[in-house]
Amino acid sequence: MTLSPRRSRLAAAAFSALIAIAAQAQTDPPPPAAPTSPAPLIEPSPPPGAPAAAPESKDDKTPAQPSAMTAEMFYEVLVGELTARSGEPGDGFALLLDAARKARDGKLFQRAVEVALQARSGDAALTAVRAWKEAIPQSREARRFELQILIALNRIGETTELLRAEVAATPEVERPFLMALIARNYGRATDKKLAASVVEQALSDDLKKPGTGGAAWAAVGRLRLAAGDSSGALEAARQGQEMDPSSEGPALLALELIDPAQPLAEPIVKRYLASPKALPEMSMAYARVLVEGHRYADASETLSALTTSHPELAEPWLLLGSLQGQARQDAAAEASLKRYLSLASTQRDPEVRDRGQTQAYLLLSQLAERRKDFTAADSWLARIDNPEDLFAAQARRAALLARQGKMPQARELVRSLPERTPDEKKLKFQAEVQLLRDAKQYQAAYDMLVQAELATPNDPDLIYDQAMMAEKLNRLDEMERLLRRLIELKPDNQNAYNALGYSFADRKVRLDEARTLIQKAVQLAPEDPFIADSLGWVEFRLGNMPEATRILETAYKSRPDPEIGAHLGEVLWTAGERERAISIWKEASLVDANNETLQETLKRLRVKL
Repeated sequence: MTLSPRRSRLAAAAFSALIAIAAQAQTDPPPPAAPTSPAPLIEPSPPPGAPAAAPESKDDKTPAQPSAMTAEMFYEVLVGELTARSGEPGDGFALLLDAARKARDGKLFQRAVEVALQARSGDAALTAVRAWKEAIPQSREARRFELQILIALNRIGETTELLRAEVAATPEVERPFLMALIARNYGRATDKKLAASVVEQALSDDLKKPGTGGAAWAAVGRLRLAAGDSSGALEAARQGQEMDPSSEGPALLALELIDPAQPLAEPIVKRYLASPKALPEMSMAYARVLVEGHRYADASETLSALTTSHPELAEPWLLLGSLQGQARQDAAAEASLKRYLSLASTQRDPEVRDRGQTQAYLLLSQLAERRKDFTAADSWLARIDNPEDLFAAQARRAALLARQGKMPQARELVRSLPERTPDEKKLKFQAEVQLLRDAKQYQAAYDMLVQAELATPNDPDLIYDQAMMAEKLNRLDEMERLLRRLIELKPDNQNAYNALGYSFADRKVRLDEARTLIQKAVQLAPEDPFIADSLGWVEFRLGNMPEATRILETAYKSRPDPEIGAHLGEVLWTAGERERAISIWKEASLVDANNETLQETLKRLRVKL
């Protein structure tokens, strides 16, 4: 998912973990590395508009006064620095720590800690920081270093009171930012459950306050999630939202928990998004989660609301236009994509902007191609000038030529594309096969795939493509052999299970095995509407009409594709609901009147729309 800029800043501002000495807690220390200084638990820069950080407490600094360093101390510090830099950090550390104790100087203590870290000696660093605390008890900086070192050493159980004190010393308005850092850094602990428990104890007061409860519970929830306790994480998100409905922390946590097995996560996200203070970035992240779950209608609804409330944002228009085009809402898609292009210059990241513009040009070209305006389609492709995207643009140009009956020119254009890498070579091959498939030149496509199999016998994509071409040529035994081979090579390939099961169901053979295969595909991709379509179709073939209707109606609502509509219409027609069936078929015909499955269904049932 895409985090909001606010969240990204929190992550970027997180203090650097002491990875090196964390390893030292369990293994022998590696050779010394370049000097590093840990950034203690500090407040990150707040986002624009947030209150400025409070000035550092006077107790954190020794009042300005003439240096207490004698010539002897100065010499000791100098020798310590030279020794540390000459490759003997242990001796340098001892001299610096001795000088720091004598001078009671916080900066010298900090330097001693840094030298100990350079030497990968967590215990020495801890000795120095505790001497620092003893010499200057009011030093918040010393406490922060101690906390950081203990976390890095995986001595999590010793940090409870230190963390509690650090949180108490942080102004309440800045604590939400601190909570994000706490979750990030304690999440690196080896004992995740202990980390979650320690943080929950340390934040016990903040968990009860409306002003900090949302962020505090989100931190606890993230650590529970890291410990594998998703139910506990969800409960933390729920409690956090109860404490502060406007806090994005619990909603962001719930967003990551959205899953059919966690039905209570999504309402938390929706409740947050209903708040007037909801960040638009959260709506965008939610829409992307819906798209990943193949819930295209819900994603479109979310994006429509977002583009209404925040029409000045570019990215939502692009994703909305893509979904509208997928749903064959061509006029709306074109308007959304053109609106995105008018706003693209507001995107700060040039890579994101270039990638988005290329996607918009490709989509607009496809829309023009659908209405057979090949000149307009080509003009959109001509606007793509990013070298990384020229392959996609030229492949689309080849498809346009093929659509106009210029297959030799189309194939020649594809073959002229560069193949600097094995991936580019494969893409070129697949693009040419796609040209032949779209032109229904199935034998030529199959022959190419057979040759490819000889060169790369275990490529899953090419095996699947060859199986589909074998089916088009009615070589069903060959198709089954290839798909079973693919399943053997990649047992998690849902498309192979689905294709084989659907083929059996469509031919009314081995229906029980067909259902088993498709159910396996559903397990691997539970939200895929096309796999759900296959399951509904096999239930229909088995005579389970209510179940078939339920599954297909859900799939069609999620993705109003003509093929799904053809199947749903046939189930309704067979069940006697002929008016509904005709209505569905008419809807599907508006999307793609030439869809093969739709046309075959209407012809077989002798239905004229």
